[in-house]
Amino acid sequence: LPQESSIFKDLTVEENLHIAAEALKLPHETVQPRIEKLLEIFNIEPIRARLGIRLSGGERRRVEIARALVGEPKFLLLDEPFAGVDPIAVIDIQNIIKQLVELDMGILITDHNVRETLGICDRAYVMRSGHMLATGTSNEIANDENVRKYYLGEHFTF
Repeated sequence: LPQESSIFKDLTVEENLHIAAEALKLPHETVQPRIEKLLEIFNIEPIRARLGIRLSGGERRRVEIARALVGEPKFLLLDEPFAGVDPIAVIDIQNIIKQLVELDMGILITDHNVRETLGICDRAYVMRSGHMLATGTSNEIANDENVRKYYLGEHFTF
């Protein structure tokens, strides 16, 4: 899932999900039940007929994640999933990510928003100038001397 908006602005929420199913050539009989489930899980059923151009940042991001899941992947790559969304939407997206992990989906997040990301990670990697600066649990990263020196700052808490 790219950082930049990938919503089809002239399509409705439901049409955005259907287009993914068409691209994946999913069996016709499985498409509508799958879409109904995603509309419910991502709390986007009430806006299913809304055009993409009319979505808020948080709604847009939920639709994009739902669309990425139409094909029921085992792994999801999220590039800066919290970019351009309000604080309430950040919490919604964090909860969605936690639900996906509970369903045994692998999630890889690339993000600069350390505070939003570390709280939901099992394991984190910090890069500096193209090299691995540190790897570990959220607590290990937050307490790493080099990470604090070069990236987080001395007063970082989460």
